[in-house]
Amino acid sequence: METEYAFACPYCWQPITMLLDLSVPRQKYVEDCEVCCRPILIAYESDGEDVTSFDAQTTT
Repeated sequence: METEYAFACPYCWQPITMLLDLSVPRQKYVEDCEVCCRPILIAYESDGEDVTSFDAQTTT
């Protein structure tokens, strides 16, 4: 199950959204901001239905 999750980019502070796969309990990966194209370290946890923890940080 995927869900669209909205947050502010930690570089440009623009609101963006990303698709998160809730079928995986814990994920950590790097994805580029759709506005400024800088790499964001995404880390989140899911209970299978909802996002229970989310963090977006700069990679530097």
